[in-house]
Amino acid sequence: MDRAQKADQVKDIRSNFDRMSSAVLVDFTGMTVEEVTKLRDAFRAKGITYKVVKNTLVEKALADLSYGPKLGDALRGMTGIAWSFEEPSAAARLLKDAGRENEKLKIKAGVLDGEVLSARAVEDQLANLPSKDEMRARFLAQLMAPAQRFVMLLNAPAREFVGVLAAKQRKEGG
Repeated sequence: MDRAQKADQVKDIRSNFDRMSSAVLVDFTGMTVEEVTKLRDAFRAKGITYKVVKNTLVEKALADLSYGPKLGDALRGMTGIAWSFEEPSAAARLLKDAGRENEKLKIKAGVLDGEVLSARAVEDQLANLPSKDEMRARFLAQLMAPAQRFVMLLNAPAREFVGVLAAKQRKEGG
């Protein structure tokens, strides 16, 4: 690989880190081509960009970012990076599930909002974040709860009146 290709790859890596909502660094040592292909297909289906990178190129791409030097320990051995652009937890969730199926796949670290996360934090915290759709549903439920309570309060007098009429009917009929 000549200098121009390396410079292009550094720009591409930096561009992905600039646009991402989160990134997860993984070690895929020992995985077969079939296993990696299956993982790439899963990434593609979820809209996640995955790339096998040279550690030195990642170091160069992130040299001027605050979290760049903090990734030093994670940039050892074979490294693949999964970038999530829409949903921060998508790549972490997919890798956590894939790691259960294939013990050779190991999460090295993660990046979220300019902070470096340990492998444990990626699996325990980032992967467990609710998806955007789940968050929207929760938000809408919170917005609708006061309106639902208000409608119930408006219906309460009518419900009580019907109860009184039913009691009177039972008393007269029974």
